[in-house]
Amino acid sequence: MAYFDVASAAPLHSVARQALQASLDEGWADPSRLYREGRRARLLLDAAREAAAEAVRCRVDELVFTSSGTRAVHDGIAGVLAGRRRAGKHLVVSAVEHSAVLHSAAAHENLGGSVTQVGVGREGRVTVEAFRDALREDTALACLQSANHEVGTEQPVAEAAEVCRAAGVPLFVDAAQSLAWGPVAGDWSVLAGSAHKWGGPAGVGLLVVRKGTRFAPQGPADERESGRAAGFENIPGIVAAAASLRAVRAEAAEEAARLRELTERIRTRVPELLSNVEVVGDPVRRLPHLVTFSCLYVDGESLLHGLDRAGFSVSSGSSCTSSTLTPSHVLRAMGVVSEGNVRVSLPLGTEAAEVERFLDVLPDVVGEVREKLGAPVTGVEGSAESVIVDALGMTCPQPVIELAKAIGRVRAGGTVSVLADDEVAAVDIPAWCYTQGHEYVGADPRTDGGATYVVRRTT
Repeated sequence: MAYFDVASAAPLHSVARQALQASLDEGWADPSRLYREGRRARLLLDAAREAAAEAVRCRVDELVFTSSGTRAVHDGIAGVLAGRRRAGKHLVVSAVEHSAVLHSAAAHENLGGSVTQVGVGREGRVTVEAFRDALREDTALACLQSANHEVGTEQPVAEAAEVCRAAGVPLFVDAAQSLAWGPVAGDWSVLAGSAHKWGGPAGVGLLVVRKGTRFAPQGPADERESGRAAGFENIPGIVAAAASLRAVRAEAAEEAARLRELTERIRTRVPELLSNVEVVGDPVRRLPHLVTFSCLYVDGESLLHGLDRAGFSVSSGSSCTSSTLTPSHVLRAMGVVSEGNVRVSLPLGTEAAEVERFLDVLPDVVGEVREKLGAPVTGVEGSAESVIVDALGMTCPQPVIELAKAIGRVRAGGTVSVLADDEVAAVDIPAWCYTQGHEYVGADPRTDGGATYVVRRTT
């Protein structure tokens, strides 16, 4: 089985495994105690903090360990907002932040704060100008990830930090996806990371608050981790996390070049092997190990199950694979097709032969799903002036499939009106028009729910 989903969780690095086993025997005591076992645990914790701080390029006393990356995000954002409450209650986030950041933003709104989401282009990248324009006099904090977890696009963190610094606003960076590949550039103020993203154990995160940043920890006070992370330190996990971060960094330059060639091979070959596919994300400014593409007329859940049977573990941003049946907020913000979405994130050491085998099985898996769903035949020239398609009650990707079938029944300049109540249609119908070269006229809400989506045939 080829595991191609390290963007979700990386396998435990061999160095992390060794460090974890060793520190289970040495790091079990309370590091705040002065007896021998406590001093030994304190030495392990201090050494791990030094190693992590060196990797992040921050001061040792700026870094604390948390119970998870999500906890680091929540505590980091809440702490800065509370520390800067006199500056204002306005929060800026990009529209493609990890859900942990967006959940923190929603909680801030529920407490009476205001939030501005900065949009992105089709490659998933914010512009520095848009980020600057979102800042206000009452902005307490701005958030921008270092790289996107779904499509791999790297964000202009250094430039955003510069405009934030000029405006007197601290910048929070979610660096979970990028820390394995190197430190985050720029004069950012707060940073969060998650050990299981770089081959450390789950349940360990890190939070960095640079000196000079106003920060007020929220929740009951705790004397551990400088008062910024409550609870007894998971010393074996922390030691393993720091050891694995140092280990993957030692391999990063060589592995980045090798894995970038493999993901570039996927980016190039998939459109050659499959029709009606869109490779998404920035083609250049991206993480080296991650590539994402979306296949039209494909049910994402069926596609992932098919690849799983063929021996490949991959992930997806398709709503069809989500219990909420809502499209990925990242793909929605980018305006790209969400149906049949596949995210491939390669672990260290992935062989070229595994990637070639993936490319060999992919066309058959996609073809089987498309045949099952009744994918449309292209190239049909119709004569009707307009056609109405009733896709009410249908879910992703069926409304788009019915639209694609109907477009061949109208002449050039004719319109197809799709009645749909699936939330994904609001994302995938405009995205389908973009990829197929047709004009998306717009959507009119329906009184019984859903909308009427109008598409004009241009070719």
